[in-house]
Amino acid sequence: MNVKTKRWDSAEHLKTQEDVQLYLEACIEEAGDDPAFIVHALSVVARAQNMSQLARDAGLTREGLYKALSPEGNPTFATVAKVAKALGLQLTIQASANSPSNNQLHATGTTGA
Repeated sequence: MNVKTKRWDSAEHLKTQEDVQLYLEACIEEAGDDPAFIVHALSVVARAQNMSQLARDAGLTREGLYKALSPEGNPTFATVAKVAKALGLQLTIQASANSPSNNQLHATGTTGA
């Protein structure tokens, strides 16, 4: 018995803004300390959208966007922020579950003046 398989492409399943948001949130959580994983996730979302229009909305060339989001790419934070904005997303920062319970920053090796 032959089993036929098809290559999985996440981009085919990102139909709504909510799909995109949930996909990126899951990828960011999974990525840990691997920024390339997040760049790959952005490239999947970009493929799910109209790449040319996304590049225009982000103020980039289509070729520049492809290059920045390629496996060899190393986009700047500014590029990532532009792409997120063009996708209708907002980058936010929040305290992690592992943050200090007192929510205070601690200085080390400093002396008072």
